[in-house]
Amino acid sequence: MLTIRGVQALIRRSFAYINGRNDPPSSMHRLTVDRMKDRYLAGSKIRAAGSLPAACIFLTSQTDCLYLGKLAIDPAQRGSGQARQRVDLAAERARDLGLPALELQTRVELVENHRRFARLGCIKTAEGAYPGCSRVTGITMRVTL
Repeated sequence: MLTIRGVQALIRRSFAYINGRNDPPSSMHRLTVDRMKDRYLAGSKIRAAGSLPAACIFLTSQTDCLYLGKLAIDPAQRGSGQARQRVDLAAERARDLGLPALELQTRVELVENHRRFARLGCIKTAEGAYPGCSRVTGITMRVTL
């Protein structure tokens, strides 16, 4: 049976490679089990594969898109198509909801993720800064369905 704690552990394993690269640090460090439960109860859907999940993604309906958050793939599963499967699942969900696009944000430092998301059909649509930062810290990417 899938547990929130298992999803939290997956996210921490998956995002470990970014420790020390992001300024400010990843929100993953503040993602507690209680916060994940609150997100889920507030309308986000947490989709994961497996009882000890190999992949997960948070899906949140917005006015004009389905927002993808915390796309995480177990390091041992990278390259197996898990990310594509999660994005395809999100696209199916967005279509079911009548939403025309998927949107996500990624950190400006993680250029390898920019390339990965571009291969999944995402294009850069905006740049932004986290509260309290005077420089660009993230980019928004979007794919029209």
